Amino acid sequence: MLSSDQEVVLKNFVAGEFCTVTCSTYGEVVDPSNGLVIAKVPMSSTSDLQVAVQEAKLAHLEWSGMTIKQRAAIMFRFHDLIDKNSLELAHLIVRENGKNIVEAIADVAKGNETVEWAASLPQLAPGRILEVSNGITCEEHRQSLGVVAAIVPFNFPAMVPMWTIPIALTMGNCVILKPSEKVPMTMMRMTELMVQAGIPKGVFQIVHGAAEVVTAMCDHPDIAAVTFVGSSKVAEIVSNRCNALHKRVLALGGAKNHLVALPDCNYNVAARDIVASFAGCCGQRCMAASVLILVDDEGSESNALDELLALVLVAAGKLQPGQEGGQVGPLIDKVAQKRVLQYIDEAQSSGVQVLLDGRSWARDRPQGNWVGPTVLLHRSHSDPAMTDEI
Repeated sequence: MLSSDQEVVLKNFVAGEFCTVTCSTYGEVVDPSNGLVIAKVPMSSTSDLQVAVQEAKLAHLEWSGMTIKQRAAIMFRFHDLIDKNSLELAHLIVRENGKNIVEAIADVAKGNETVEWAASLPQLAPGRILEVSNGITCEEHRQSLGVVAAIVPFNFPAMVPMWTIPIALTMGNCVILKPSEKVPMTMMRMTELMVQAGIPKGVFQIVHGAAEVVTAMCDHPDIAAVTFVGSSKVAEIVSNRCNALHKRVLALGGAKNHLVALPDCNYNVAARDIVASFAGCCGQRCMAASVLILVDDEGSESNALDELLALVLVAAGKLQPGQEGGQVGPLIDKVAQKRVLQYIDEAQSSGVQVLLDGRSWARDRPQGNWVGPTVLLHRSHSDPAMTDEI
């Protein structure tokens, strides 16, 4: 069992066992709140992935030969184990990702909802038979693809992997996961729970690593499909690489989300939801709305939405750094912190008005990756902070 109190050296999970990787390079898993190294994660090679693919190919014949009800029964048990261990999983997320505990509990719960949905697939995924003409019948059958790969980001260590893994497994595929090297510990613990639930060896595997493993997953001829969630830049690379090989791919990138406030909105409700959207999970989610557009009535001489903006500033200004419910946790790493601070600095230098300044959190808590809620008042839609996904 993984410990949440001491530094551990992580292993790949291949052929039903946690196995040491024969590599010389390890990445560091760092607690974003204090900068302490809590684990070492191996940077696996293409050859490590090859071993996992071969094991998955061997396992697929028997796994796909089981009935969908038998596979769903394992998901039922997996769902129950996640529920029973949800608080432990949430604390792992707090430690390696930085979320506050309430956000981390929700991360686990939302992931488990998809496991529950996957367990219902025997009722949702049957084929169809239709007599389309006299003596002519059309049949629709669902067949597993074989070996598939999932590449997931750092921002939701439990939820995003569960978007695809339980569904792909229940439909008879064998899954190889590359977790984010920044937050691998949550999925390692969930893998232990999956083993307890009865997943056969080779059916679900983990290969840690970075770009080399991602590239190898895209290129491997025996991996039939790839799912990816992460930055738009890498999503495009993964999509193009897989499409060039005529491989099935679902590549989800980021977003620059906008909210539009009109004068007839409920100011109190809108202010609460605006702050929750841009500050929740420290803004590190693809649905975070980082741009607020205030639209006044045409011809109005007064700015009716000044009141809304004032309420947003008050609500955001009350937020405190920390990892208890209602607090704002740290960014994932120093690179992210530096990038956010740079955007604020450059915006201010270009004449953008800083209405709420979160840079003091970085000065007050130098050991972690802290930046407080920040509100910038722009006059130009072409400002970098208005167009770039920060």
